[in-house]
Amino acid sequence: ITDAASVDGVIKSTAPDAVIHCAAYTAVDAAEENVEACRKVNADGPRNIAKACRELDIKMIYISTDYVFNGQGENIWETEDECAPRSVYGQTKYEGELAVKELLDKYFIVRIAWVFGLNGKNFVKTMLKLSETNDTIGVVMDQVGTPTSAAELAKAVKYLLPTDNYGLFHGTCEGDTNWAEFAKTVLKLAGKKTEIEPITTEEYKRRFPASADRPAYSILENYMLKLTTDFTFAGWQDAIEVYMKELGL
Repeated sequence: ITDAASVDGVIKSTAPDAVIHCAAYTAVDAAEENVEACRKVNADGPRNIAKACRELDIKMIYISTDYVFNGQGENIWETEDECAPRSVYGQTKYEGELAVKELLDKYFIVRIAWVFGLNGKNFVKTMLKLSETNDTIGVVMDQVGTPTSAAELAKAVKYLLPTDNYGLFHGTCEGDTNWAEFAKTVLKLAGKKTEIEPITTEEYKRRFPASADRPAYSILENYMLKLTTDFTFAGWQDAIEVYMKELGL
């Protein structure tokens, strides 16, 4: 996606009805030291795709993130709230949003958070792997958000695509929790004996000083999705139970 000519060639030769853009540079900590690479993927990539979609007059769905907000306060984030990213990852994803909005009329930007799925890395897989070699795992307990199933997200995208209600959306499972409680739920469902040690963000930064700033409050309001479709995300507890069964646990 960082190669404009390749993107243009592939999309035009395929001539799809829509493009669902899921690719991203998501290594949040590494992004702080690899700004240029992160920007090429998260900002230039969406711009390249949007240009091709504009020429073909087709729809584009861009998957964005809760990191576009500053993650402070205790109010649920609405789609039109001010964006003020606090990390390179968040900033570059926001720049991707701006590129899509600048170039297209037929776009859906869907902000997601705390995603887990069968493919790739995620928090659930990390906790399960750490539980194999640790009796105790320190996990942040003062960052709040909504664990979200990639399968549920795919359903939401399927509902959005046929519509022409373009714009900004939030797409997360229902309910909320913190990372430590989420980790406890995961290990309990997996039958693991490893203990979760709830720690503060401050303590985490002491242990991992090179880590990027992460949102303290990332609960997103799905109002626009509910208004536009008749789709409602599953609760995160139900979604994680389904996911763990898919993992064979």
